[in-house]
Amino acid sequence: MLTLLCLGGVGIAVLLYDEETKIDRAEPDQVTSSFLRTYLVNRSDDEAALYICASGAKLEEIAALRAENINREAQFGTSVSVVWESLTVAPATGGVTSVSVDLVITGSKGGVQTSSRTEPWSFQLIDQDGWRVCGATKEP
Repeated sequence: MLTLLCLGGVGIAVLLYDEETKIDRAEPDQVTSSFLRTYLVNRSDDEAALYICASGAKLEEIAALRAENINREAQFGTSVSVVWESLTVAPATGGVTSVSVDLVITGSKGGVQTSSRTEPWSFQLIDQDGWRVCGATKEP
């Protein structure tokens, strides 16, 4: 009897863990935010891949931004952080949508802000068993 109770407890724990760690791709703005966090803040290609479309993603511009941030940190001994605001989702048409967002890029050194700029970006998403980022472009 005790063994059955333990096995039942393990099963429930696994189900709860699975539900808590499930990747949520239900909303385009949430996927865009998660992608930005994993790609620009955590700088993890493996984590970001969970939010990118299966093939044909055009992410060269956002990759260049991340490389620029890393280079600035190395060159100037600063810390570069990125936050985002004003996520606006366009109406979806045929499983395709876009999310406009302002990226706020801040440099700091020794706890003192040394620079800050805001860039408008557009992210293209496709519904592939949940929304996925398939493109990122800096707006003029």
